[in-house]
Amino acid sequence: MDLLSLRYFQTVARLENMTKAAEMLQVSQPAISKLIRNLESELAIKLFDRTGKYIRLNEYGKRFLAKVDLALQTLEDAKTELLDLSERPTGTVVIFIKAGSYLLPDMITLFRQQYPEAQFKLLQYDQDIPGHPVFDLCISSSPLKIPGTESIPVLTEEIMLAVPSDHRLADRESIRLIELSEDGFISLKTGKQLRETTDSLCYTAGFTPRIIYESDEPSMVRSLVRSGLGVSFIPSVTWGGSQGSSVILISIEEPVSTRTIEISWYTNRYMTSVAKKFKGFVQDYYKQLSDNTRSR
Repeated sequence: MDLLSLRYFQTVARLENMTKAAEMLQVSQPAISKLIRNLESELAIKLFDRTGKYIRLNEYGKRFLAKVDLALQTLEDAKTELLDLSERPTGTVVIFIKAGSYLLPDMITLFRQQYPEAQFKLLQYDQDIPGHPVFDLCISSSPLKIPGTESIPVLTEEIMLAVPSDHRLADRESIRLIELSEDGFISLKTGKQLRETTDSLCYTAGFTPRIIYESDEPSMVRSLVRSGLGVSFIPSVTWGGSQGSSVILISIEEPVSTRTIEISWYTNRYMTSVAKKFKGFVQDYYKQLSDNTRSR
């Protein structure tokens, strides 16, 4: 049982598809099949249930995969730790982005002004990532339900309603969300954490939002509101600031509309010095962002 066999098994187990695993690993399918058969023969137990050309990881396979994941990750952590201790850090921070992706370029730019050798690998929330993603740090706006992780809040912000300046509610300081039940909403696309949060706020208020425009970009959402094409939710700190005279921000008094940005990491994984520095930098960045918003 060698490392190559374990890595190949890990890929097949996550994909449960020999053809896709062979393509990902850039080897032939017969070679993958033979390797898995040899591994099962060595263990004297079947790791997959086979039905025709389909395979499914069975209970034995699931237990073995958990140990293989741990073993391979431990080896990677050991390599990283040795490089770090020898003052030759890898310099790469893997970030899993579930919220605030529009702020990350600014954070990385400012951080690399201090640490120009730092490199970043970004994993998007809506990417197809088999199993639990492997990352150094995760930025999210809801509790991260991944075993073995720890989280701390870095920012709590109000979610406000943005309306065109000629909207019937534009002169109000606050509203109940149910008052917008017939309006057309401009929103991020399904799958974004903010979209999940704001949809939930509408359901709590007693209605399903009528989405008339969707976009991947916060800047586009704001532009569409400025053009008078609908209303939208705007996080007051991370999306806040001047929206121009053509957009009015209104507080939502019912239901309570806030979100908390958190940063998370695996507690059983070694964190490199550059990842630790970036973690502290993110905390300071959000604190300064909040302070600047309050001082306006």
